[in-house]
Amino acid sequence: MDLPPVADIVLVVVGAAVAGFVNGLSGAGYSLMALGFWLHAMPPTLATPLAAFCAVASHVSSLPAIWHGVRVQRLWPFLLGGAIGVPLGTALLSHLSATPLKFGIGAFLIVYVSWMAFVRRPPIIYHGGRLADGMVGVIGGITGGMAGASGPAPTVWAQLRGWSKHEQRGVNQPFNMAVLTLAVLSAWIAGFLDGQFLLWLAIALPTTVIGASVGVRIYKRIDDIQFRRVVLTLLALSGASLVLSGLT
Repeated sequence: MDLPPVADIVLVVVGAAVAGFVNGLSGAGYSLMALGFWLHAMPPTLATPLAAFCAVASHVSSLPAIWHGVRVQRLWPFLLGGAIGVPLGTALLSHLSATPLKFGIGAFLIVYVSWMAFVRRPPIIYHGGRLADGMVGVIGGITGGMAGASGPAPTVWAQLRGWSKHEQRGVNQPFNMAVLTLAVLSAWIAGFLDGQFLLWLAIALPTTVIGASVGVRIYKRIDDIQFRRVVLTLLALSGASLVLSGLT
C-alpha cells in the first residue's frame, strides 16, 4: 500500500480540520465540508464512509460539551424513527434515483433559509408530540440512507420547535451519530473499509478531533441567536451543495 501524494494528504488534513471545526461549532455538517475537499483526493467509496466515521468521532469528542442538553424522553422518538428510516432509504436507493431527492431537499432548504432569514419571529410548532418527532426521524433516516443527508430534517424541525441551542444539539447530534454509525456499519459490511481506508483514517482523524475541539470552544461562547445564524448558514450551504449534486 503506497503512501498517497503529498497534495492529497494536505487536502484531506485541511478538509478534516475545517469539517471538524464546523461539526464542533454546530453539531452537523461534517460530510458537507469534508467531501468538498476529499473527493479531489479519493473516490466516493472511500470518502463517504471516511466522512461518516470521522463525523462520529467528532460528535463523540464534543459530547461532554452538549450532554446537558440531551433529554432521553425527547430524543428517543427521533432515534427510533431514524432506525426505521435508514434501511428504508437504503432499500429505496436500489429502486429509485437519489438525484431528484437531493435536488428536492436542496431546493427546500434554500427556500426555508431564505424565509427564516427575513422572519422576525420564527414560527413555533407545539403540536404533534412524539409521533411528529418520530416521523421527522424517519424522514431523516430515509434521506440519510438514500442521499447521505440525515441532518436537514431534524435540524429544521428542532428550530421550528423553538428549542434552545443546547436542546437542538441534544437532539441533532445524537441523531446524526446514530445514523452515521449505521452508515459506517453498512460500508463495513459492503467491504469498503480496507487498508486504504485505515490509512486515510489515520491521517484525517487527529485533525478532525482538533478542529472539533476548537469549534466547541466557540460554541460555548455564542448565544441562541448567533447559533441560529450559524445553523441557517450551514443549511444554506447544504442546500446549495445538494442542488448542485442533483443537477450534475
